[in-house]
Amino acid sequence: MQLIECVPNFSEGNDLNIIKQITDEIEKVEGVRLLNVDPGKATNRTVVTFVGEPNAVIEAAYLAIKKAGELIDMSKHKGEHPRMGATDVCPLIPIANISMEETAVYAQQLAKRIGELQLPVYLYETAQPKKERSNLSVIRAGEYEGFFKKIKLPEWKPDFGPAEFDAKRGATVIGARDFLVAYNINLNTTSTRRANAIAFDVREAGRNIETDGKKINQPGTLKSVKAIGWYIEEYGVAQISMNLTNINITPVHIAFDEVCSKATARGIRVTGSELVGLIPLKALLDAGKYFLQKQQRSIGVSENELIKIAIKTMGLDELQPFKPEERIIEYLLAEKASSKLINMQLNNFADETASESPAPGGGSIAAYVGALGVSLATMVANLSSHKKGWDDRWQEFSNWAEKGQQYKNELLQLVDADTAAFNKIMEAFALPKATAEEKTQRTEAIQQATKYAIEIPFKVMQTAAASMELVKTMAAVGNPNSVSDAGVGALCIRSAVMGAFMNVRINASGYSDKDYVKDIVAKGKAIENNIIAQEAEVLQIVNEKIGV
Repeated sequence: MQLIECVPNFSEGNDLNIIKQITDEIEKVEGVRLLNVDPGKATNRTVVTFVGEPNAVIEAAYLAIKKAGELIDMSKHKGEHPRMGATDVCPLIPIANISMEETAVYAQQLAKRIGELQLPVYLYETAQPKKERSNLSVIRAGEYEGFFKKIKLPEWKPDFGPAEFDAKRGATVIGARDFLVAYNINLNTTSTRRANAIAFDVREAGRNIETDGKKINQPGTLKSVKAIGWYIEEYGVAQISMNLTNINITPVHIAFDEVCSKATARGIRVTGSELVGLIPLKALLDAGKYFLQKQQRSIGVSENELIKIAIKTMGLDELQPFKPEERIIEYLLAEKASSKLINMQLNNFADETASESPAPGGGSIAAYVGALGVSLATMVANLSSHKKGWDDRWQEFSNWAEKGQQYKNELLQLVDADTAAFNKIMEAFALPKATAEEKTQRTEAIQQATKYAIEIPFKVMQTAAASMELVKTMAAVGNPNSVSDAGVGALCIRSAVMGAFMNVRINASGYSDKDYVKDIVAKGKAIENNIIAQEAEVLQIVNEKIGV
């Protein structure tokens, strides 16, 4: 399925009724998911994020822009953020199975439709064929107040719609771009001038300075960063307002640290920051790891802990609560049904397993036991990383702990995957079989589901077996006070491999391709024999160290 994201910015951040009417237009389009609505009082602007299949997104964007033009009166609008229209800007971002070039074509189609509403429309970024008109800040220069004259200039004729500025609706900019993170950093000053000075220090465009009577450009320190300083009356502080246009080049945590450095040099302190809209999960995980590494602490901690470190270090919750489940794009897109089991409380998981339902069964339990085993070894790695007197080895154990987290996460995903595989078999057996054609389709579906039900527990075997290296290493060189934990981890890993192999074999008995069955059973037996031998080695190490 092709997915694109749309992030329109509407010039209303105070009247929640108006905002709701606009987002209602988005939500009534089938195939679109509204992910986030982020109003700002001081900017008098709301950033909305939704995703869906391209045609559905275009329809939703069209309806929202149309409704915004009906409800928002730009002649009465005031706000800190640069703006030129009721829908100031509407970017489309490729998310899955679609290229930037294809997304740009959809942006052009949307712009054409909006132009037919007699609204001036400009294309920007990839959707704009004329490079000199592709930069949003260049297009918007002069803002709403200056556009009554600007639109009459031949070089600023709109790409679509009339060359007459609409006093009520203004004009809008539509385009296609990469994922952008809107990020504001809070300062302990009320001075816009000083905030701007810091913004010019860091933004890629830098500032113009005069040297020997000539004006030259002095670039800022951060690539792919746009920034300005402003004062937010709502919070009573000045901010550096940033657009991080490529977080692979300048990640959020680097932008934060660099602003801290430049602010300190000017006698100003950063007190926190805020995200506008959504952020990719990786950006916060990378930030958490970065700040832990600066402390020489293990980065092999859970996803939740990494996110917590990122939030607290950058002060993302200074101005208002930061809820990861509402701000991280992957969390909003995740299907909750695909992680039903691993999100259960322990007692509920045990109850579900003990119920008369055949799933979760041995395959899911094997995966979970494996996750517990590698979690124990990861715990030993983290304890070893922070052990007094072992400070020079923190990185060594941090690397092991990070590997452990990866194995743990894979095995946890396989808990639900194994139950899903079983359910696929049940669904295939429930297919109609009244006609010859139906019987053929049913048989094919059963065989496909059976192969999948073989592959999942085999993946459990492979993943759990790979994690035994971590268990063995922690038993041998980890914190000696936790050697018994490594031993229990080895027992769990062995059980996970052997239990998963039982599921491979019982599912393989119903699969028609006997050459495939022979091959995968042989591979499974080799993994099982190897893990039994490795478990014996670990237990020998553990028992020798315990000594009693």
